Order: sequence, then C-alpha cells, then structure tokens
Amino acid sequence: MSLSEKLARVEKNQRLLHEEIQQIRQEAALLEEENRRLKRLFLSTEDGNSRCAAPDGENIPQKAGANLEALYTEGFHICHLFFAGAREGECLFCLGVLGK
Repeated sequence: MSLSEKLARVEKNQRLLHEEIQQIRQEAALLEEENRRLKRLFLSTEDGNSRCAAPDGENIPQKAGANLEALYTEGFHICHLFFAGAREGECLFCLGVLGK
C-alpha cells in the first residue's frame, strides 16, 4: 500500500470519526435538555406541589407495587442497580424489590 493510499484511508477514517462525533454531540444535547426538563419537573413536585399525588393516598403503596410488578413483567429492571434497563431472564435484585 502506497503512502498516498494510507493517507487517503486515514482521511476517510477521520471524516467518519468526525461524523460520529457530531452525532454523539447532538444526542448529548438532547439528553442534557431532557435532564434539565426532568429536574425542573422533579423540583416542581418536590416543593409541595402535589399534582402527581393520588387523591386516595392510602392506596399509593398498592398501586406502586402493582406498577413495579407490571414493569418487571414487561421486561424492565425495577431494582436500584439497573432500574429501567432491559431485562433478560430473572433478576434477583428485582425479585427482592417485589418481595418474591
């Protein structure tokens, strides 16, 4: 392989890497914006705004448990280690959360 062929290959790799960096930069910007939005939402509910609270506060633990079990059944982790990640097979941590 000649030197000019090697340079052409390196330039092509550099272009591809630059394109990948641009894509990652765009994804990072979207994730940062979502993070800011979620922080604002979290802070607005933390300061006493109860728009996320159920009117029948006594049933919250049962509903929360049912929601977690539904998420687990749909194939998502509900444990603190891998929360909301895709699950393959059983997870002892998730089963511990469910009390099984």
